Amino acid sequence: MNIKIVGLIIMLLTLISFTTDAHKNTLHPTEITIELALKQQSGEYHRPYVASWIESSKGKSVRTLLLWREQAKWLKDIRRWWRKAGRKDAALVDGITAATRAAGKFKLSFLAQDDDKKSLENGQYTLFIEVVRENGGRAIIRQPFSLNGNKETFTLAATNETEQIKFSVNPK
Repeated sequence: MNIKIVGLIIMLLTLISFTTDAHKNTLHPTEITIELALKQQSGEYHRPYVASWIESSKGKSVRTLLLWREQAKWLKDIRRWWRKAGRKDAALVDGITAATRAAGKFKLSFLAQDDDKKSLENGQYTLFIEVVRENGGRAIIRQPFSLNGNKETFTLAATNETEQIKFSVNPK
């Protein structure tokens, strides 16, 4: 076979493979939804700082989903998130920060992507939600989940800072 034809065939196969993978990711993204409910506290009340992120099965932060905060100097009080992601990437922190929220219910939706907007591979992950209040409590919630093309729904137990939280993984 002519070397030019072999090269052309390889190029076409590579293009087909790339197009199929890209098409698959755009047609079938996985959506992650969190129904977060922050408890109303009595006495002196400060709005909590909240971070939510996803870690791989190896404990590496792959995506920060949300960061609700006011003053940057208190970010280190969201301890696990700070150690895993926050202190390493100032641009990420600036890009996802939103203001703190008062007590209430919040329905949040995200694509299962990493911090670089690339689809997460099938595998085992853990969702983390960390809630910290000045002169108040601290809660860290962990929920293992799988990305494998199947829908999963979880009800996470209430803590001193949150009501029950609903979390789901929804392949499209």
